Amino acid sequence: MTAAGLAPHLRLLGRFRLERGATAVDVCAGGRRLLAYLGLHRRATRTVLAGALWPDATEERAHGSLRTTLWRLHRSSGPLIRSDRDTLSLEDSVIVDAQALAESARRVVDGDQVPHQLLFDGDLLPGWDEHWVVFERERLRQLRLHALDALAVQFITQGRPALALEAALESVRVEPLRESAHRLVVCAHLAEDNVTEAARHFRSFRDLLRRELGVEPSARLTSALPLAP
Repeated sequence: MTAAGLAPHLRLLGRFRLERGATAVDVCAGGRRLLAYLGLHRRATRTVLAGALWPDATEERAHGSLRTTLWRLHRSSGPLIRSDRDTLSLEDSVIVDAQALAESARRVVDGDQVPHQLLFDGDLLPGWDEHWVVFERERLRQLRLHALDALAVQFITQGRPALALEAALESVRVEPLRESAHRLVVCAHLAEDNVTEAARHFRSFRDLLRRELGVEPSARLTSALPLAP
């Protein structure tokens, strides 16, 4: 069994990286795409993989490219992918940060007290424009936003406004026009009796909405700050 310290880590949040312990593993371009797909889906048939990773090639050439990529990946990176007839799966020993993010986010949304450091990590494979990456990037982005909002509410309820502010501001960074996150920033400031900071943030968001969308903040946000001008 693979030692915990040397378990392969597939990092898809931010720049693609495959690591064994503290050592980065060099992976060919096709191998990066194959590992990323399996890291997001865990398993897929050879036909689905060939079509997704080489969409412009004929079926025969796509399957040939998949076989070549599997051979190169095994030679350079060791056993990371398991084959079961027509299905390829990521080995159970491979730790995927995007999966850990999704699991942590779901548990936070459900109200569990779990380590939440992953909620502050980078976006999924920025710069990759494959349709399957774009879809998963948006799915994870929405899940993380809901988790950050839930985390901010938890911290406000627990009387920890500084941590609530950190979570709410991260949600604002990910999606600057998301009103629920701005409302939580205002609530976190008010929980610390920082009315001036709350009003300043409200005005800044109001101006952003007017400039970008030509709309006003909702009554729910306005009522959160009694002295909002």
